[in-house]
Formats: sequence, structure tokens, C-alpha cells
Amino acid sequence: MDTVETSTGSVPASALGFTLMHEHVFSLNAEMRLQYPWDEEAMVARAVETLTDLRDLGVSTIVDLTVFGLGRDVPRIRRISRESGLQIVVATGIYTMRDMPTYFRNRHLADPGFLADFFVREIEDGIADTQIRPAILKCVTDRFGLTEDVEAILRATARAHRRTGVPVSTHSDSGTRQGLVQQRVFDEEGVDLTRVVIGHVGDSTDLDYIEELLAAGSTVGMDRFGDDQVTPAAARMDVVAELCRRGYASQIVLGHDTNVESDHTSTRMRARIPALRNWRYSYIPSTVVPGLRARGVSEADLHAMTVHNPRRILSRGLAY
Repeated sequence: MDTVETSTGSVPASALGFTLMHEHVFSLNAEMRLQYPWDEEAMVARAVETLTDLRDLGVSTIVDLTVFGLGRDVPRIRRISRESGLQIVVATGIYTMRDMPTYFRNRHLADPGFLADFFVREIEDGIADTQIRPAILKCVTDRFGLTEDVEAILRATARAHRRTGVPVSTHSDSGTRQGLVQQRVFDEEGVDLTRVVIGHVGDSTDLDYIEELLAAGSTVGMDRFGDDQVTPAAARMDVVAELCRRGYASQIVLGHDTNVESDHTSTRMRARIPALRNWRYSYIPSTVVPGLRARGVSEADLHAMTVHNPRRILSRGLAY
């Protein structure tokens, strides 16, 4: 029986249910939290309430792609998962658009195998002393492209994937077609691209670009629903519906890339900006799924994107 690691332990892959594949609970600077007011209990309570509401809408699991550089705190995530009843999958990796965090860069310069070894250790032994094991690897290329440090992280991610079989999910800048850059690097490292989710592809309405990613075998993340600053929700739904019409539902996953609280886009900021007011966890189950149905997407395709594909991706494959 296939199992998947979550913040509260292993679960049968069949128990994942409706899964949002690219989310965050908190994206925070831990140093700021140490030096300026932060009510931990109030924020945890808000997260529990928010995720309980999401569970009540029929979502069973979220994948929290908060890694180093975004303030990952897995004991907090485990507590929130237990209290909300929502399963949360956690990740290992490094979030940076240009430069590697100093801790990792210095050790990488001393030992080029350090990064991959670090990711593998978290996957196999657990994060720090928590025994919480990541079920997915995360890496990033953004508009700055493949800097020396970013490339080193991508290649280390690929090598950790090959050693463990744990899938890869990315942050990519669709405006500069970074998904293709990621695929090239992964291919050079011998990665089976069917085991890679190229993230934030839903920011693009360029079907030629998206089909090029799909043709290489990767799953694409239509995973910023509710963020209308780059691409409005209606256009995002139109693209998903068209891809389903073309037969690609088996290579699509959904998400919001949202959070309970973030230093990038705070709750207060989202309330003030009209294009962000729908950027919440409930948007896909309450609005996007009905919107896709109205565009002719079948129940089978909806099930594939929200249940079957996440289960397939998160079921740890063999090392190679």
C-alpha cells in the first residue's frame, strides 16, 4: 500500500482526498518574529479556524511548500494540522530567487554534495528532531533566471530526488518561461520529468508554452487561483478548461499559493487590494470548481486534478 508522509505521520495515499498542491500556512521571517510583537497563540488559532473551515468545504489535504527562506516551522504546522483535522504535507528545499542563504552557500562551497545530502537527511530522518518527514522537494527559478546559486539548488534538488524518489515541485516565473529552464536542468540531471510539478504555470495564458511543458511529461501547477494581479481568475479557469478539452487533465494540479499570514502579502494588504481579495484557501472549492464545471470540465477531470493526480505525485516513487 502506498503511503504519504504528512506533518502528523504517514497516511495511506488513498486517504489524501481533495488536495491543494501549492499552499503555505505561514510565510514569515523568523528573525522579525523574535524581535517584534507576535502573538503565536492568536495566529495559530486563526490558522486552525481557517483550515477547519477549508476541511468543512471538502478539502482533506494541503501541500505546504514553505521551505528555508520562507520561515518553515514544522512543529507549528503539526499542531495546526492536529487541531484543524486537515492533513498537511511539508517540504524540504530552499527558496531563493538569486542568492543562496549564507549558511547553505558556505557549506556548499566547502562540499558540493552538502545541499543534496541535507535534503536527503530531512527526507529520510526527519526535520531536525521532529521526526516529521517531507514528502516533496521544492526549488525556485524566477525572473532573475538561473543564477549560479539557483542552479546549484536545482541540481541538488534533482540529485536528492533521484536518491529518494520524493517528487519535486517548483516555483517558476511563467513570464520568462522558467519552467522550460527547470525542465532542462532536471533532464540534464537524469530526472524523470513525469515526477516534477512545474509551479505557477497558471499565471500564463500562453498555451504553446504550457503544452511544451506538458509534452515533456511534467505536471503543471494551476496554483495561484485568487491572485488576480497577474492573471484574472476567469482567464485562469479558461486555460484549465481548454487544457482539459485537449486531454491534459491527468497532468494538472490546482492550488492558490496563499497563506494565513505572510510577510509577502499580509492579510491587511490583501484586504486593501481588490485583485487579492479572493486569494484565500476556500476559493477553489467554492468558486473555481463550479466555474470549471460551467466551462464544460467533466467530473472525471475535476477528480483527476484534485484527487487522483495529487495522490499519484505524492506516492513516493523508487530511487534511481
